[in-house]
Amino acid sequence: MILVIDVGNTNITYGIFKGEKLVTSFRMVSKMTHTSDEYGIKLLEFLHVNEIKKEEIEGVMIASVVPQLMHALVNAILKYIGKKPYIVGPGIKTGIKIAIDNPREAGPDLIVDAVAGYELYGGPVLVIDYGTATTYIIVNEKGEFFTGVVAPGIRISAKALWEDTAKLPEIEIKKPSSILAKETISSMQAGLIYGQIGQTKYIVNEMKRESGFANMKVVATGGLGRLIAEETEEIDIYDPTLTLKGLQILYEKNRRSKPQLNDFEDSDRPE
Repeated sequence: MILVIDVGNTNITYGIFKGEKLVTSFRMVSKMTHTSDEYGIKLLEFLHVNEIKKEEIEGVMIASVVPQLMHALVNAILKYIGKKPYIVGPGIKTGIKIAIDNPREAGPDLIVDAVAGYELYGGPVLVIDYGTATTYIIVNEKGEFFTGVVAPGIRISAKALWEDTAKLPEIEIKKPSSILAKETISSMQAGLIYGQIGQTKYIVNEMKRESGFANMKVVATGGLGRLIAEETEEIDIYDPTLTLKGLQILYEKNRRSKPQLNDFEDSDRPE
């Protein structure tokens, strides 16, 4: 079995794979204040609940967009699982070419999504990830990740509404019964959801037009992706575990090489 970890700005998602099958997964909130012991104990509890012994974990792959969490998280893996994790970044074998102007600017989350989209669905493919930010990337038929769009995610937009306006309340993010809202909460819900649907339709169609890949497959993932995918014909497939699958694929591509942890393996540094 292998452990994969997707560290996002909002949540950390853990997954356990046996071969290519995702056995189980869980999430916890991304917090800068967690120590390596807190991460390690939570991870052991997760394994215990799912009747998995830590000795069954053969390897670990991590992708993170929150560098500040990595020291504690990596040390938790070293101390409690006894494995050196692979970390998505320079030196990792991906099987795709990062063909943007500055490849080092490509975030680990985008690389994982690009690998998963291309390996599982072929190219050209457009992958949309509805996370803290909403990202759109294209991988062509040659396996080249050559373009991407980053937009505010639904939660960021919602948070801006209730934090930066004096009278708008914090609301549940869901589709209202009608876009013709008659009170504040449903008005905000309509703006957030239908605004994201409209954004998706326009960006997908423009990316198809300018790339020339009019018939490329569009794959969506991310926590709120299902809500948007159900409302637009532009999305062909909703795959909620696409990123975890991408991490599993990357582990298989790198498992015979030695993990390079650099600064993350100094367990004596203060947390």
